[in-house]
Amino acid sequence: MKASPAAPGLLNWFLITLLGLIWGTVFMGTATALTGIGQWWVAAGRVALAALILVPLSFAMGQGLDKILGLRAWAFVSVIGLGSLALPLVLLSWGLSQVPSAFAGVAMGAIPLLVLPMVAIFSPEEGIGRRQVIGVGLGFVGLLLLVGPGAFGEGTLLGRLACIAMALCYGAGSVMTRRAPTIPPVAFATGILFTASVALVPLAYVLDGPPAVTRPWAGWALLYTAIFPTGLAAILRIRVITTAGSLFMSLTSYMIPIWAVFFGVTLMDERLPPQLFYALALILAGIAISQSHAIAQQLRPRTRTE
Repeated sequence: MKASPAAPGLLNWFLITLLGLIWGTVFMGTATALTGIGQWWVAAGRVALAALILVPLSFAMGQGLDKILGLRAWAFVSVIGLGSLALPLVLLSWGLSQVPSAFAGVAMGAIPLLVLPMVAIFSPEEGIGRRQVIGVGLGFVGLLLLVGPGAFGEGTLLGRLACIAMALCYGAGSVMTRRAPTIPPVAFATGILFTASVALVPLAYVLDGPPAVTRPWAGWALLYTAIFPTGLAAILRIRVITTAGSLFMSLTSYMIPIWAVFFGVTLMDERLPPQLFYALALILAGIAISQSHAIAQQLRPRTRTE
């Protein structure tokens, strides 16, 4: 059965779980990179290194930038690269200097809520029903429980608006990816990273000066965030959106905080939040409700004709 927003399929379920895991490590990687690299070069380095790796790799796979055909395709790639990758990284970097990281986590978790109306207007074939609305709402309540009231106790109004704008950019980028002309996923991801690099590298040079790495492990951490949470994840994200829809893809926003807490506890010896299990139950319940029809279809015995 071909994957669709109504029936994402087991592979897409595996991919969004993998994406949640990969993106759940980005906070550790970024924090480590910041110990020896300037703030703006961490953002620019992520996309630039990922682009440097993917450009030759994409051509070797037969999905190079030459496979992005026509002005319309390049327009989508450029707008998504600038508006849904470069701009959110800038907003997040500045926002985190104004508000607690927990608030940024809430903003990321609000992506499914923000995607709902955009999908209804620009991608109606994905289908939004009562189950999706209830499920997304439950998941967001679970996220609020996970981060706690401290997320709203500090910070500036502009910092909060920056984080919300970041979430809007990511949500709009998912919907635009769904509406884009057919482009091979590796070529699509490479083009997005290339255009984001063109914007962020000069900005980093102006704001941080020439790139410098003062601690070796910071450089290795930056390389990790470039290869996995940026390069590989960009390819997987496009594959999921184009086959299963932007609303399904947005479910990763609820998985990321869970993995981030898990890695913080197991690898960085952080304290386990007591509300974690209640939050996890609400998030999983929200996902189950929003995708109940797809899950039932996946479990239904298939006939020979299927």
